[in-house]
Amino acid sequence: MKVYELPYRRVTLEEVQAVMDGVLPRVRNAKTAREILDAREDYLKMMLEYQTNSALAYMRYSCNTADEFYVAENSHYDEIGPAVQSLSVEYASALLDSPFRPELEQALSPVLFRSMEVSRKAMSPDIIDDMVEENRLVREYSDLMSGLEFTFRGETMPRSVLMKYAKDEDRAVRQECYEVLGRGLEAHREQLDSIFDRMVHVRDRMAKKMGYKNFVELGYYRMGRLCYDEEMVRVFRENILRDIVPVVSRLRTENAKRLGIRDYHFYDDGVIIPGGDPKPCGKAELFEAARDMYHAMGGETAAFIDMMLENEAFDVDSRKNKWGGGYCIDFPGYRQPFILANFNGTAGDVDVVTHEAGHALNSWLCFSNRFALELGAGGMETAETHSMSMEFFAWPYMEKFFGREADSYRFMHAMEAFSFLPYGTMVDAFQHIVYENPDMTPAERNAAWLALEQKFRPHISFEGMPYLSEGTRWQYQMHIYETPFYYIDYCLAQTAAFCFLLASREDYDSAFSRYLHLSRQGGEKVWTDLLSEAGFPSPFTPGALKELAERVEAMLRSLPAGTERI
Repeated sequence: MKVYELPYRRVTLEEVQAVMDGVLPRVRNAKTAREILDAREDYLKMMLEYQTNSALAYMRYSCNTADEFYVAENSHYDEIGPAVQSLSVEYASALLDSPFRPELEQALSPVLFRSMEVSRKAMSPDIIDDMVEENRLVREYSDLMSGLEFTFRGETMPRSVLMKYAKDEDRAVRQECYEVLGRGLEAHREQLDSIFDRMVHVRDRMAKKMGYKNFVELGYYRMGRLCYDEEMVRVFRENILRDIVPVVSRLRTENAKRLGIRDYHFYDDGVIIPGGDPKPCGKAELFEAARDMYHAMGGETAAFIDMMLENEAFDVDSRKNKWGGGYCIDFPGYRQPFILANFNGTAGDVDVVTHEAGHALNSWLCFSNRFALELGAGGMETAETHSMSMEFFAWPYMEKFFGREADSYRFMHAMEAFSFLPYGTMVDAFQHIVYENPDMTPAERNAAWLALEQKFRPHISFEGMPYLSEGTRWQYQMHIYETPFYYIDYCLAQTAAFCFLLASREDYDSAFSRYLHLSRQGGEKVWTDLLSEAGFPSPFTPGALKELAERVEAMLRSLPAGTERI
């Protein structure tokens, strides 16, 4: 069935409550583990219905944030979502506190119970009203960003289209693009600062109601992390600063000289290849290339891409009132993934059918997993490993998308991915500072961002950039507003993806087999165990990234970079 034809209906809090009013007493008063497992089936049936329809509402809202019906439907789930989550935690607590827990863990999964323990630490009925307020603020930010329009050289466009000029080969065009972006954001300075300030304080209030010192600890629990904590992430950030940042700065500075750039500015950071970054084929040809690529990879991936194309499970055209980012979401009741993106004619369009399709493939492979509804793909670091690794497994097929510029794309892609590690880690460091100091003023937050830029990206200057020179780059990084503490998961996953890339260059079939094995398991194993199974080290020990940095630098120096090697 086509995605746009999938039936939708509103699931009410009352019907969820009615199911839980039956399930919870059965779990609490059970005489055997079997009775609890039977009650669990009714719980899962209800959650399947809820997750499917709430996902449909969000998808259709994000495709058109001016659609009054789905604006209302999405708002409905924002309003009832915290109460539904609270009921789910009640259910989890009943299992956790059951005298039959040892039997249940044996029948189900210790990882599932570990996940329930974390979810209980992330939720309290005392914060439901605050969660509703937080959802409203996220929606306020999303609506603001999706509705923003910028006038560039006489043409009005959304930010997603404007940013294609950030990769123009003409430096003056890039500079003008960022000047337009900065002035456009500055016009909404008060809204952007106000929304974030209210977000920080409502999150801090939730944490303190639950007895935490600040939102950092609660934020980690909300991310569902099962195999690493704040201290381990701190070590990871130190690894990035010590072993990745110097290499990235050296490579980017050397590459800038090839481009004729001596004074490296922020508007130069989007272009890597002399003469301009490679441009992919058009939309129709791109999807045909994607079909060919996934067919060449194997039978499972062939069936997957045929299903996605047949069901029209992509929305990739940029337009006003469409959410400005990209994502993959799934509708479990229909066993259907869906991908939203905003094509703009750059190489980023290809990332949609590699990165987002990596998420979608994982969903499709895992719909039959026993714990798909409860554990999903696992932690977000695991989910992003699926997507970022698929980007690299697509490398042998890049001629289909870029023709003679395929080598340039591979170099650019690896350089951008490597350069992302300092940036993504900086986002995480910024969020720790903000939530450890919730009463910072907007100016203090911006100053903190600028200080981090100097540590993590010392080769970049913001001098002369309207508004952005004040330290406001973070304001259009949607994750900072919408999903705090998510961004470090991309960085962790990127290190795993580089491990897969390096392995694939030695033995592609073996590496891809290990990748599919990792993806099929969904959330049934924690990320560090999945890494170990794949033969890769944990990035959480001091010095763990030194060898990776050396190998990636050597690989980059060996790749054709436009017309020469750096």
